[in-house]
Amino acid sequence: MTIDTKIRHVTKPGANVFLELGFSADEAKRLHAASQKQINDTRLLKEQLMTELSTWIEQHHLKQAEAAEILMVSRPRVSDVVNKKTTKFTIDTLVEMLSRIGKPVTMAVGKRARLADSRGSLLAASARALPDLLHRPAYSTAPEPNTSV
Repeated sequence: MTIDTKIRHVTKPGANVFLELGFSADEAKRLHAASQKQINDTRLLKEQLMTELSTWIEQHHLKQAEAAEILMVSRPRVSDVVNKKTTKFTIDTLVEMLSRIGKPVTMAVGKRARLADSRGSLLAASARALPDLLHRPAYSTAPEPNTSV
């Protein structure tokens, strides 16, 4: 028995894959916009988490090899964090790395405009960029306000 591995079709970069899958033009446009927004939001979250890690490395005057030992990753992985290579990491991996250095990540569900990074702009700008097509949780490394009564 042989396995068919012949490539029959490749979607060109930038093309709307939803059109190629047979969705109507309007639906394909909506789905494409929603997927692009999700990709962008994920990239922004990863960048924020990577910035937290990079800042910690700088503040502690660590060499990449020293940071790698503490974070329990290879030195090239630390380089990828510092150079913001977001495609090489999942959010879970970055959250785990932050936890290892005593910076637990909290999650807030709701309006992303209320969440911001240490400079107060990253997620707020993201929330204003496009209308919410999909409601998803946003991550924050900032401590939660004490709202207990």
